[in-house]
Parts: sequence; structure tokens; C-alpha cells
Amino acid sequence: MPNSYHRVGNGSHHVIVLHGWFGDRHSFAPLEDLLDQHAFSYLFMDYRGYGDMRDSKGNFTIDEIAHDALALADTLQLDRFSLVGHSMGGMAIERIASLQAQRVISMVGIAPVPCGGVTLDDLAISQLHAAASSTEKRLAIIDRSTGHRLPRKWLEWKAAYSWQHATQQAFAAYLAAWLYTDFSHEITGKAIPFKLITGAHDPVFNRALMQAATMQRYPNASHEELANAGHYPMNETPLALLGSMEAFLQQA
Repeated sequence: MPNSYHRVGNGSHHVIVLHGWFGDRHSFAPLEDLLDQHAFSYLFMDYRGYGDMRDSKGNFTIDEIAHDALALADTLQLDRFSLVGHSMGGMAIERIASLQAQRVISMVGIAPVPCGGVTLDDLAISQLHAAASSTEKRLAIIDRSTGHRLPRKWLEWKAAYSWQHATQQAFAAYLAAWLYTDFSHEITGKAIPFKLITGAHDPVFNRALMQAATMQRYPNASHEELANAGHYPMNETPLALLGSMEAFLQQA
């Protein structure tokens, strides 16, 4: 399927970037002007139901995201590429690696959902489900995931942005996708260099979860915690995130 995407840079090292549940392909906009455009070609894509793909029909699953990303790579004739994924996109890059590990140079997971999903209590799950039909519920989730420390104005913007740039149907379906998808038994790319970046103020997708889940599955994985970030380092600490991400990608 043709995908809406945009490219930043003209470097020989191609990097496919996948956004989170509350985002779209512009989620990394605070970083784009600062990216190393000589070394890398960054490809930011939308999922079905999001951004310029809002009207695209789909099943809204992690597998679908992975196959659409691989289709984009095929269309652009990319034999090999690196992957960057935020939150739900972090799970999707693991799925790509499980399907075609030989094509993946390296991976960066930013507050990633592990490939085995995540266990939450019933109250947290009900609040997540309610967010599909409420911007206030979305705001509350964003506030909690960033440590109750960011300006109300930004929280309002983030919640409104997600409301405007994803269909309610897709948003609701992707919740089930990242909560309950488990392909941990299919991981085949354990040797792929994998950098995990989390925020110190993220209550769920944090150092403890990475050590308990992803680090156990990828023996060569490394982890860095950003001291002043929560779940959205691209907004909260863009320079720190960029420095960590590109230093790792340049080693590949």
C-alpha cells in the first residue's frame, strides 16, 4: 500500500522512524531541523488511520505496521536500513526485525512497548480505553506518563493533536494491538544492535521494564535513561534524545 511519509536528509544510511499511539509521522518535528542530513536519510511514515493515512482501511495491528514499513522499504529499494520507534512504534520495529532481521542494521527504541506486550491493572486499562473517545482522558494519560510535571498548555496541545490526527477507530484498535500482541517467541534478530532510551519520569516504559523484558531478549542491547524526560523525549529533551540516538546510529 502506498504510504504517506516524508524524508529528511540525503545520507546513505536510511532510517525508518515509527511513531507512538498519540502521534503521527510529525511526532519528531522538534528534531527534524537538527538531524544529521549528510549521514542519514530519515523516513517518517504514518500508520493506517493516522495523519495523511487517516482514511486508509486496515486492521490496525502491529503486524500491519511492520508489513507497511517493509513495503515502504521495498518501494524505495532499500536493501538495508535502521529503525527508530517510539512507544507503540518500538514494538513495531521489533516486529520488523523478527520478520526480516537480515535487512536491519540497528534499532533505537524510545520508551518502547516490549514485544511481549505490557501488563497493566484493570483501572489503567479502562482509562486507556476511555481515551479513545475523550481528549480529557488523553490529557490525563499524557500527564501521568510524563510525571505530572509539564505545562498544562502542552498537555492540551498533545491531547488535541492526537484527537485531530487519528481516527477513533484506529486509536482504539491500536490500543488492543500494543497491549495484547506477543511475538516474543518469534524474535530472530537478537544480534541486531539495539539501543533503548527511556525517560526517568516515565512510570511504565522505564528502566525497570527494559531490564525485565527487552534486555532479557536482546543480550547485546544497551540502555540509556534521560534524566529530564518522561514518555516523550522528542518533546521534553529533544537535544539529549538526538545526541543519544545519532551517536548510536553512527556506530552501525
